[in-house]
Amino acid sequence: MALLHIAPAVAVTAGLLVPLSAATPRTASAPAASARLEFEVDDALNINRFLRAGPVAGHLLLRSGSEPRILLAFPAGNSGVGLWFEKQPGEARWTLDGAPRPVHATDSRGRPLYGMTADATIAAPALVPHQAVLSSIRVLRDYQSAGTVPPAISVAATAAGSTLGWARDRLDGAAGYRLTLEVTHGKLADGRINAAPDGTIGLRITGLTGEMPLTPLAGAELLNDSAGADPAARNTLTFLAYREKLLAGSWRFDTYFGRDTLISVRLLMPALGATAVEDALDSVLARLSPRGEVAHEEDIGEQAVLDHLKADGARSAAPVFDYKMIDGDYLLAPVASAWLLEDARGRTRAAAFLARGTHGAALVRNLRLVLSSAAAFGQDPSRGQLIGLRPGYSVGEWRDSEHGLGGGRYPYDVNAVLVPAALSAAARLAESGLLAPYLKTSDRAPFAGAAQLAEVWRTRAPPLFDVTIANQAAAAAVFSYATAEKIAALPAIAALGADELRFHALALDASGTPIPVLHSDEGFALLFADLDVESVDRAVTALMRPFPAGLMTEVGLLVANPAFCSPALQAQLNRNAYHGTVVWSWQQALLAAGLARQLERTDLPEAVRAHLAAAGKSLWTAIDATRAISNSELWSWSFAERHYHVAPFGAAAADADEANAAQLWSTVYLAVRPPPDMER
Repeated sequence: MALLHIAPAVAVTAGLLVPLSAATPRTASAPAASARLEFEVDDALNINRFLRAGPVAGHLLLRSGSEPRILLAFPAGNSGVGLWFEKQPGEARWTLDGAPRPVHATDSRGRPLYGMTADATIAAPALVPHQAVLSSIRVLRDYQSAGTVPPAISVAATAAGSTLGWARDRLDGAAGYRLTLEVTHGKLADGRINAAPDGTIGLRITGLTGEMPLTPLAGAELLNDSAGADPAARNTLTFLAYREKLLAGSWRFDTYFGRDTLISVRLLMPALGATAVEDALDSVLARLSPRGEVAHEEDIGEQAVLDHLKADGARSAAPVFDYKMIDGDYLLAPVASAWLLEDARGRTRAAAFLARGTHGAALVRNLRLVLSSAAAFGQDPSRGQLIGLRPGYSVGEWRDSEHGLGGGRYPYDVNAVLVPAALSAAARLAESGLLAPYLKTSDRAPFAGAAQLAEVWRTRAPPLFDVTIANQAAAAAVFSYATAEKIAALPAIAALGADELRFHALALDASGTPIPVLHSDEGFALLFADLDVESVDRAVTALMRPFPAGLMTEVGLLVANPAFCSPALQAQLNRNAYHGTVVWSWQQALLAAGLARQLERTDLPEAVRAHLAAAGKSLWTAIDATRAISNSELWSWSFAERHYHVAPFGAAAADADEANAAQLWSTVYLAVRPPPDMER
């Protein structure tokens, strides 16, 4: 695993807390002031408040229910502080008393801490702290999912009067973290917070981090005049956008993710400012491995220190990059070519962008990887030469939960779409002449053959994923699945018609056998691939049938339909699974963008054009029905009175995880817009 070394930071302990408006940042590298940003995203159990003001960027989450918690997440260093309370006999309910406020503190050595403070009330007889975690967000995330904390970062509470506090330096002695609870209503006694006679507890919550603030992206640098007006999407994107990188989502992913960056930039590109596009591409190119692999995620701040301590005992904060994902390797080229060759703004800046630093050499490094990894299939277009998950891993693309690929080893999206798209992009970039200053003599033959290699992949890879099910068997499977799930069967069976059911498998297993999960990744094909008319029509037909014959519901396009699989796989890909029968906002946008791209074609028969237009309207009707939560990561559903209803993912006890309230790739509707006759 590659390491990138940076200069060490400095540490913090206790200090004076003051309102940020009255404080002057103590470091020259703190970001310049930008417009204050405040917004909220609430659901059944979670209060989410986002704040960005000067050097402060923070996300406060108050979780209600039988196991209440407080969490403050900071983009600076992907850091956070959280407090989990003992289980309640009833359902505790938070309310927020006013907006959170930015604060600035210094420790005993005069070093800065930035964070936020908020006043909140909870209806509960008592709160008993169970576990405080002050560290990297990844550590908080692991505690939330697995209930474990590295012993080295454990910290005990201190009590003084009506205040409970937790504070610690980072493991390498650098800037640390602080969480304080001041009891403003009720009583603190022996570490337990008891309610006042009215049955409520009032708290002033303050969380701080010593990690270095990021530089905000905002205004015209972030979005151009064509961007949609949706204030929720604009707020979410602004909170997640920085010159150094785009953050994948908050609270759980307040840092760089390569795949999320590339998909988001591709879909948002028409609405983004040139600065934002190039900063995002720069963040990907800067994190490539020596082989040209796209980094999936970075471990920074204290998580990097923990990684180094485990690996070699060093207390180093040098970032550690994760290269286990394979889809990012094949996303960079088509996204880069969309900017450098297809966007008028990018074309005028292309040569200068590639000449900046090592951008040109880095992009060529990735393209060499694409060409070399695809070469074997070009010589022998068989299942064994497809691009598989890395040895020892069960994940490798966006469906990166344990069962997201249904046990598959060769993902459809990577092999049938992204590899040929990357090869085509490599050919176009080479033909443009932009790469000439960065190519070696040994590159001439591989780049000259890129277009031909792309054609082999385009024509020979997708058929390896073909699934065909006889009509009677498909209808029986739909009826059986619908009965088990207690959802409507007849509309789905009727939508099957009299023909056999045909679709592309989600993946191939290790033996090359297709896994018959109907999936939403055809959106990648509609947006990135060069498809014949029959393939377009067949893909849209399969997707747009009502679930469980297809993927469509009233609450959105599901990302998986396991109705045609074994009961065991159906159980793994259910409505509580992270990549099961749930709705991911960005996957709907991907399909919408793909349909729009196909409708721009001039070779579509009128019947097919009408079919795609009708599919687009049905999709946008579902998107509009869930606008209130479209900037969150994903959602699930319930079924009652013959209708589907939205269920926030993470609200049910059986849900595998908790959705982010703010998700980067869910903001892409700022650029992905409905047909003109559906615009509001």
